[in-house]
Amino acid sequence: MANMNSSGITATTEVGLRLVVPDRTAVPLVARLDYAASDPYAISVAFHTGEDDPVEWIFARELLTVGIVRPAGEGDVRVWPGSSEGERVINITLSSPFGQAHFDAPVSPLAEFLHRTYEIVPAGQEDEYVDLDAEIEQHLQH
Repeated sequence: MANMNSSGITATTEVGLRLVVPDRTAVPLVARLDYAASDPYAISVAFHTGEDDPVEWIFARELLTVGIVRPAGEGDVRVWPGSSEGERVINITLSSPFGQAHFDAPVSPLAEFLHRTYEIVPAGQEDEYVDLDAEIEQHLQH
């Protein structure tokens, strides 16, 4: 895997999110977003809740992009635009067997990060960055 700081192949950023809790004050936390040309369809999001190891989720890049402008996703991950205290935010709900979590995050840093990912791998060119032979071989070895 390429060095996280090498420009042109990967992008990483930290975004402040809020965990929205019904009838309670939202809990601020930090998420680290990682993108690599070697996995061009996916964005890895590590939620740092403070105590344990970060909780990692993999998002489709397209889902986050679409979710800035209109509701997107089904099943475990849903994303939709909104506003909070006059600021444009993106809402994210994650469902797992352990429960559901609802986050919101300011759109600007997320949009900037997504823009960087599209500079690395333009939309529609993802398949040119996927090494299918390597992927198949990796799955056969398990």
